[in-house]
Amino acid sequence: MLVHLVLERLSRQVLPRVPEPVMDNLSQTEAFAMAGREDGILAFIYLYQALQITPLVRNGDRVLDLGCGPANQLVQIARLNPDAHFMGLDASAEMLDRASETIRRCKVENIELTAGDMTALAEIADASIDCVISTMSLHHLPDLAALSDTMREARRVLKPGGGLYFVDFGRFKRTGTQRFFAEDRRDCQPEKFTRDYFNSMRAAFSLAELSQAAALLGPGVIRHSTPLAPFMVILKGGARRELDDKTRQSAHGLYRRMTAAQQKDFRLYARWLRAGGLGLPFALD
Repeated sequence: MLVHLVLERLSRQVLPRVPEPVMDNLSQTEAFAMAGREDGILAFIYLYQALQITPLVRNGDRVLDLGCGPANQLVQIARLNPDAHFMGLDASAEMLDRASETIRRCKVENIELTAGDMTALAEIADASIDCVISTMSLHHLPDLAALSDTMREARRVLKPGGGLYFVDFGRFKRTGTQRFFAEDRRDCQPEKFTRDYFNSMRAAFSLAELSQAAALLGPGVIRHSTPLAPFMVILKGGARRELDDKTRQSAHGLYRRMTAAQQKDFRLYARWLRAGGLGLPFALD
C-alpha cells in the first residue's frame, strides 16, 4: 500500500470523475449490506465513524443521516446514542428495504426511515435538525452542483450550533491506486462488491472539490484526510458533549465483539487518520 500512496503523492496527473448511480440492483445492495454487517469487512470502519460521530450527538437530539443505505452504519451510531432520535434518508427503495431489515434484525428502536433526495430536503424545515451526518454517500451524487446543493441543504436544516459530520472517499490520481484499494481483499469479498468498490473510487470527488464544498457548511467545520493520499476525507464540526461512562462502555463492548482481525484493521485505520490530524475521542485498548 505504501508504494501506491507514495506514487499518489508524487503524481501530477488528474483523473476525471466517473459518476456512479445510486445502487438499485438487488445483488448490488445485498453485497454492500453483507459487507457492513457485524461480521463483514466494513465493520471496523463503521465502528470508527460511530465513535467520531457520537460526541456530536446530545441526548434528545434529532439526527439526520443523508444516504443511510442499508443502515449498518446508522445502527452502530444509534446503539451508542439510545436517547437520540435518528432519521435515515435514502433515494433508493431497495436500500430502504435493506435498512428496514437491518433495523429489525438489530432490534434498534430509535431510527425511522424516509425516502428522499439529499440535494433537496423539501420536507424538512429550516433549523429543525440537531445533527446532520453522511457516511460514504457523497460519491453517489451526479456532479459538483449536486454536492454543493447537499451542503447548502444540510446547513439550512441544521439548528445553530448543531453537529456536522461528512465522510467519503477522496479521488485518487492514479487508476492503479483505485484498483489496489478495490481489489486488496478480493479473496474475502463478493465480486460484485469489488466492482462496486472500484466504481466508488472512480466516482469520488477530489480533495479540492470536497474542501470547497465544506466551505458551504459554514464556520467551524474542519477537513481531515488520510496523509499521502485522500483515501478518506472527513468534514467534522466541533464536539457538542463529553462522553459518559455508559457510552464508553457500550463502545468498548462493540469493539470487544469484533474479531482479532477486525480489531487490527480498526487500529490501523485509526492510526492512519490520526496521522492526518484526527484522533479518536477515547482509546478502546
